[in-house]
Amino acid sequence: MNKNMSIVGVPMDLGADRRGVDMGPSAIRYAGVVARLEKMGFHIEDRGDIFVTRPHRFTETENHKYLDEVVEANEKLADVVSDIMTAGRFPLVLGGDHSIALGTIAGIAKHVKNLGVIWFDAHGDLNTGETSPSGNIHGMPLAASLGYGHKRLTNIGGFAPKLQPENVVIIGARDLDQGERDLIKRIGMKVFTMHEIDKLGMARVMEEAIAHVSKNTDGVHLSLDLDGLDPHDAPGVGTPVIGGISYREGHVSLEMLADADILCSAEFVEVNPILDRENMTARVAVALMSSVFGDKLL
Repeated sequence: MNKNMSIVGVPMDLGADRRGVDMGPSAIRYAGVVARLEKMGFHIEDRGDIFVTRPHRFTETENHKYLDEVVEANEKLADVVSDIMTAGRFPLVLGGDHSIALGTIAGIAKHVKNLGVIWFDAHGDLNTGETSPSGNIHGMPLAASLGYGHKRLTNIGGFAPKLQPENVVIIGARDLDQGERDLIKRIGMKVFTMHEIDKLGMARVMEEAIAHVSKNTDGVHLSLDLDGLDPHDAPGVGTPVIGGISYREGHVSLEMLADADILCSAEFVEVNPILDRENMTARVAVALMSSVFGDKLL
């Protein structure tokens, strides 16, 4: 794995329309992410945080809350991530709500022609303005990256689509809206719900997921939403769903991903310190990062 790593934080909560998750990057840094990765031999450059404009009043455009501000922040993020890739470094993005995946993926896809994505999440994030029950853009970034949804979201970075459905795997899904289920079936996307994880076991799921995203791709991006884990292990998230991936299953899956050595980028999102207990979820995020970046007990 590339030992030259650049960290960028995105204090975004507008995509979730819920305060607190904007403090996620600070919480993860406070949990010791830089020291942990440096101890593992990484050369860390912390680029600080993307500036996110806070509107003076609530705005909504065609069932997209805070569309202008979300697009603005993600365009900035796409440029920063692209700069990191140009410099030959590994981008690690800290969220913030999951709408920031719009900018992360846009920046990476400028450099990786056939990008694979492993999407750890309780949710599909495959809504559009037509299907979203809330209008929250953090439920739309995967759909937009695939080219579905509002043009201002799909065209972040100046091109669309960024991803092909056959190069994407969702792991840990257990709360999908009807529109998301319809889209998954229509485009044939690979999804491992908690049913498959319980039935097959996490090791088998990861073997199949890694094989799937490695085929005909030039690199793989990890997009990990902390609500993919069970709320018992990661309580500080905005949209918790019981019955999720356990702490150990999370580590096993990411250890296997580290062994596969296919990642070109990663983001960890949806840490909400206001809803957390003694920064537990941020510390879990840092522990998971150590696994996916190759930390070993022996």
